[in-house]
Amino acid sequence: MSKNVEGIKDLKILVVDDQSEVRAMIRNMLGELGITQIFEASDGKEAMVFTDNAMDMIDIVICDWNMPKLSGIDLLKQMRSVYPDVPFLMITGRSDMDSVSLAKSSGVTAYIRKPFSPAHLEIKLRVIKSKMDSKRVA
Repeated sequence: MSKNVEGIKDLKILVVDDQSEVRAMIRNMLGELGITQIFEASDGKEAMVFTDNAMDMIDIVICDWNMPKLSGIDLLKQMRSVYPDVPFLMITGRSDMDSVSLAKSSGVTAYIRKPFSPAHLEIKLRVIKSKMDSKRVA
């Protein structure tokens, strides 16, 4: 993992996963990257309520695909209708082409397969941050 956290340490991230252990693991990985502004939601419905009240506090959503109440893909679709430009990193164990195609057609920014390493998460975040910076300049 890179010791150079400049560029990503100020990101504000919403982590959405129904498993508290997974949220804690991601929070720890983000903390190792110097990211301290981390918010959590235990399912898609909770995430929508949070974003509806505090979207200005979020730069990136990191979300699991499989969750009760509102799945990650359904959350992505709902968010895209209201917040079309918010980067959305989907976490999943799915690798079949239908799932990848569905995520892409629904507007996912990036896709990371479980299990993943802190270094892999860092790479994804840096790519997303680079895209965010490019949009701001354009």
